[in-house]
Amino acid sequence: MAGGGDSFRALLRAANALLQQRRYHAALAVIKGFRNGAVYGAKIRAPHALVMTFLFKSGSLREKLKSIAQATYAHSRNLAYFVFTYKGLLAAQSRLQGKKVPFHSFLAACIGGWLVFGDNNPINSQIIMYLLSRILFGLSRLAVEKGYIPQPRQDPFPLLAALVWGTVLWLFEYHRGTLQPSLQASMTYLYEDSEVWHDLSDFLVYNKRTDSK
Repeated sequence: MAGGGDSFRALLRAANALLQQRRYHAALAVIKGFRNGAVYGAKIRAPHALVMTFLFKSGSLREKLKSIAQATYAHSRNLAYFVFTYKGLLAAQSRLQGKKVPFHSFLAACIGGWLVFGDNNPINSQIIMYLLSRILFGLSRLAVEKGYIPQPRQDPFPLLAALVWGTVLWLFEYHRGTLQPSLQASMTYLYEDSEVWHDLSDFLVYNKRTDSK
């Protein structure tokens, strides 16, 4: 028994010593990136899938739990694959060129995005839309920082908020099919289901009556 414990401690020391080797840093960073991508993807998707599934999807409890598990797995897997691909290509380019340059990041991410997120499915489209909104904000701020556009005299956010909400509600009312399904479900709940009730039960307690009254 003691021999087994000694062997485990020796293995643990050897693993820790390996992790401290600078020569293996790039390869180990790729592996840890895969791990972090998987964990982060699960942490992000599981709560979102749980809420959206129980709010808007019908079906048995087993079907709902299966849907949550599938969405969580897909998000976790894709993010893990992307981080692995991105960091691997980044390390390869840096090694080939002898240094790291900004274009390496762009090229590695483009290739990873094409390979991992190129399939047009609900999970990938949500991730891309999430990133797109933040890219637009980031590029706008960068343009101001670099002097490509002048610093606004007033905060432009109120105007942006007005245009975003005006546009999305116009699309929902008149071109609903152009919106992502989960957004359609959310807006249906907020703006259409609130138009229908029969008594106090589905006015304040429930969204929709489930009995046959």
